[in-house]
Amino acid sequence: MKVGIDMGATNAGSAATLDLEELLATRLLVQGNSGSGKSHLLRRLIEQSAQWVQQAVIDPEGDFVTLAERFGHVVVEADAHSEAALQSVAARVRQHRVSVVLNLEGLDAEMQMRHAAAFLGGLFDADRDFWYPMLVVVDEAQLFAPSAAGEVSDEARKVSLGAMTNLMCRGRKRGLAGVIATQRLAKLAKNVAAEASNFLMGRTFLDIDMARAADLLGMERRQAEMFRDLERGHFIALGPALSRRPLPLRIGAVETQGRTGSPTLMPPPATPVEDARDLIFTTTGPEPPRYVRRPSTSASADLMAQLARGRPAAPPPSPDDEAEQPALLPLEPEETPEQAAEREARYDEVLAEVLADPEAPYRSLAVLYQDFLVRCRGRGVDGDRLALPAFRRRLATARAGAGSGDDPAWQRATEVAATLAEDIQPVFLLLARAALDHAPCPSDADVARACGSRSKGRGRRLLTYMEQRGFIASRSGLGNTRAIALPALGWETALGDPNADDAADASDEGGLFAAG
Repeated sequence: MKVGIDMGATNAGSAATLDLEELLATRLLVQGNSGSGKSHLLRRLIEQSAQWVQQAVIDPEGDFVTLAERFGHVVVEADAHSEAALQSVAARVRQHRVSVVLNLEGLDAEMQMRHAAAFLGGLFDADRDFWYPMLVVVDEAQLFAPSAAGEVSDEARKVSLGAMTNLMCRGRKRGLAGVIATQRLAKLAKNVAAEASNFLMGRTFLDIDMARAADLLGMERRQAEMFRDLERGHFIALGPALSRRPLPLRIGAVETQGRTGSPTLMPPPATPVEDARDLIFTTTGPEPPRYVRRPSTSASADLMAQLARGRPAAPPPSPDDEAEQPALLPLEPEETPEQAAEREARYDEVLAEVLADPEAPYRSLAVLYQDFLVRCRGRGVDGDRLALPAFRRRLATARAGAGSGDDPAWQRATEVAATLAEDIQPVFLLLARAALDHAPCPSDADVARACGSRSKGRGRRLLTYMEQRGFIASRSGLGNTRAIALPALGWETALGDPNADDAADASDEGGLFAAG
């Protein structure tokens, strides 16, 4: 059955209809500067299609939580859940076909990216039995798929961009239809924007954004000036779900409103000057502490430069100058081999404590590293000596259940794993450990847990990917068992059941939402 969504009216007065089934197959990109009516457009689309298709809204400003009362969306407060919990919630969202709003309000930019990536990953990794059609609306998409590195960490940007790329590039076969909105096309990653086949372009002023909008709509550059003249709520539509040629339209009214709304003029109160002075200068509570950073003096800069070059330090300053000189910390003494060995042993103990947590396999690398550093400080161990790349390698080895690092065979396995992509190194080492110990082949759940997921489907897909690249070779045995060989090492696991139940399945049981 063909379903047409009423988005408003064209400039000619006819109905502007969006083909919902075509949208699910071809995705949508909405662009417009702040105040152009993007959120209004998204709200119109969500309201008109709510009765026809399941929806998930990634909401960085908490603007769409008002959909809950009128249309029954469940609000998932991201700041009340860990990344692993959000991944589990997303899996159940697909299983039970519940429409939700992921409210990211209250989180900083990096945590918004991490939590959104975890939630999108849970939607993407759902079992094939739950691949029902779903509209995934992402507001302010440039925050989650930036075109260039910003103030957030590279890891947060990588996982968020990867989740958005999966949504737009590979989500269609899993029933996920991405609808992304952005203020700046120039700030949105091109590989994410390029996967949309339908476009609604609103008012924009910068030349680079107008040029990209014109290119996406197949218009000549000289026509790009028209985007400056569009009124609020007016857009140019193009795409198989909208119109085969650029079509100006006006978005219709909505039934719900955002919590913030548009600013309106409000005159300030008529407060006498003396009263106003008392209001702003009278202390009503304790003042927050202030930290004033003292600028470095030229003498201290010269001293630090001499230390960096290995030259003797200048004589101590006189008492008269001492107040102007910042205190210098003593240089850290060199470690003896015995101390280094003891520190490495303490690292192994702390890492074992970190991994003993049942939720550890599903936490991000950054969270595990922070937990590691905190535990190290509690034990009086200098955890900062283990940088993040080294921690990642040690973590992959520990997850594989590795024994002594002095074993030449295991050293060879880690050397081969180091040549592979970071996301498959833990799985390769898991298989290598089983093969070295002549243990049964790990199950799909074991493989999924090694790469930080609860989804057996993701474990199967990862093994398929590794076999296609020639990293592994699998063979079937009697009774639905399998063994996996590692050609680079010449090793093979014993036969094992890929569908074996384990703790990962049991830990994923419970209610649909912990909070909402």
